[in-house]
This record gives sequence, C-alpha cells and structure tokens, in this order.
Amino acid sequence: MRPRAEFVLLIVLLAAAQAALAAEVVTIAGTGVKAYEPENPVATKTPVGEPYGIAKGPDGCLYICEIANHVVRKLDESTGNLTLVAGNGMKGYSGDGGPATEAQLNEPYEVRFDKAGNIYFVEMQNNLVRKVDAKTGIISTVAGTGKQGFSGDGGPAIKATFNRPHSITLDHDGHLYICDIGNHRVRVVDLETGIVSTFGGTGERQSTPDGAPIADTPLNGPRALDFDGKHSLYLALREGNEVYRIDLKSKTLHHLAGTGKKGFSGNGGPAKHATLSGPKGIAIAPNGDVYLADTESHTIRVIRAATGVLDVVVGDGQRGDGPDGGPLKCRTARPHGVFVDKAGTVYIGDSENYRVRRLQ
Repeated sequence: MRPRAEFVLLIVLLAAAQAALAAEVVTIAGTGVKAYEPENPVATKTPVGEPYGIAKGPDGCLYICEIANHVVRKLDESTGNLTLVAGNGMKGYSGDGGPATEAQLNEPYEVRFDKAGNIYFVEMQNNLVRKVDAKTGIISTVAGTGKQGFSGDGGPAIKATFNRPHSITLDHDGHLYICDIGNHRVRVVDLETGIVSTFGGTGERQSTPDGAPIADTPLNGPRALDFDGKHSLYLALREGNEVYRIDLKSKTLHHLAGTGKKGFSGNGGPAKHATLSGPKGIAIAPNGDVYLADTESHTIRVIRAATGVLDVVVGDGQRGDGPDGGPLKCRTARPHGVFVDKAGTVYIGDSENYRVRRLQ
C-alpha cells in the first residue's frame, strides 16, 4: 500500500492532468495585428497593441495594458466590448489632474487596484506610477518624476526617481510595491503618507540566498510581483530566472523555482530544479498555485502549491500564434501578462501576437 503522502501526490497529479485535457484556450481580444482603433468596441475585432499586464477589476472587467498604443482598456466579457480607461493613444506624459482618457501615457506595463477600486498602473518609459480615481476618472502621479534614476528614499514618492519600473502590486495595508528593475530593487510607497523606501534589493546583480532577509539582499532583475491576499508577495526575477516568496511577516525570501540558469527544462519535476527563461509575469491562483509568463520560452508555466512541481499549461516552448484550442498546442509569442481570477480562470497577455487569450 502506498504511503499517504505519495497517494495524495498521485491524486493531485492525476487531477491536474485531467484538468489540462479538459481545458482550452480562446482569444478574447485582439486580431493578431499591431494597430490602434479606439472606436471599435468589439474586442475580438479590435487590434490590441502589445498587451502586457492584465488584471480583473472590482467590476469584474479585465483591464489590459497596451504598450504599443500607450493606453489601458477594459474588456467586459459579458458583452465582448472593449472600452478606453486611460490614455489617448499618443505617447507622452501629460494630463495629470484631468480625465484619464485624455492623458498621454508612455508604455503602461501593469495594472492593479486598491480596496476602493482605484486603478494603479506603472509606465516603464516614464519611470513612474499613476492612479485613476474610481469615482472621478481623474488621473494623477503617485510615484516618480518622469525622469530615470535612483533617488528619493525616505521622502515623497512623487519626487523620487525610478529606473524602468516594470511591475506593481498592492497589499491590504495601503502599500504599493514597485519592481524598480533597472535599480535591481523592490521599492514600496506608503499610500497614506506618500513616502517611498527600498523594500528589498541592494542595486547589485547578485544571487539571492534562500531564507535571507528581504532588506539588504541582492535581487537580480526583480521583474514581476503579485500579492496572495494574505501575508506573502511572490517575486519573479527576470535576469535571475528564479521565483521567490516574500513572507511579509518575517520579511524573508523563500526560493520556489528556478536554478538561476536560463532555460526551458524540468517540466513535470521539482520547480526548484527547473530552468526558467526570463519570466516577466506572475499571478497567484486561489488555491495558491503560482502562474508564470515565462516570456522567452513562449509559455505559461505553473508551480503547483500542493507538490512544488513545475508544469507547462500553455505552449510548447516554441514561438507561434495559436491555434486556439488545446493549451499545449497553442503557441504564444513572448507573453508578458498573466492573471488568475477567483474562479481559477487564467488570462494571458500574448504580447507579440497582439492578442489576449483565456485558458478555461
């Protein structure tokens, strides 16, 4: 008779295999063409300009960052309509204090929401984070000056400088975390006081020891962040090709996946022994599974919370455009965005296919 632990593991693996066989991928926005048509509301007939970060808002709509079009749009899946939320389609930095839809943005990379429903997004090329008020639709800058650099810790976030910030997330205590990738740091803004500080990273491109305190520990290319809704952040390192859990209570780093070497190996085995290929998106599922947009292998991969095993859920490691249908036969092209909703549905920003896809 099998030991109980092995029996449980077998059941989990069989369940995952059955779910994979039943799942399919469908395109829900974009035409495969890189263009901008703000007046066409039907998502599957509207070009989506290089979708990066994606997330569902409190209204149940999917919000999409389009870096090529310099806009954030939302998709109502019940109607299939796509509407503008921020940006006027022109590259720049303007509009603070006015309607978000009239503002100029510069490559919005990722979008998140606070408890009040306010929208936050990071603009990599403007080196800042902006906010859209949920009630008024007015846009403002909450971190960054628009200039590239590293300064301002201990002072107002709007006077601080960042270096190509890529990813943001918020916890339940009013903290905005920013992957300041060019500075190899994660920085945090206290939204009540507006003060910014370094949360983790030293600016050095060195390896990150397992179990180390987050303060004063190197982070090699901190690219993507997500909050599990409890007491942990999950961090993907782009250059480091690893994933860590950050315990917000103990302020310590815990290695979950990746050997530190770039590659596409280890699928079906322990995530810590696998190689990753420039992960640029991360999302936590309701059951604790950790999904990765493993950008340079053109796949969506998952670290199973129950087993620590790394699986591929979309793609086969080769660049391509679909076809929709079976997940492991649906190729993607440098996906940057991944999001998992409360029902466990996975959404993909298939960036260089100019599509948003759904795994269901």
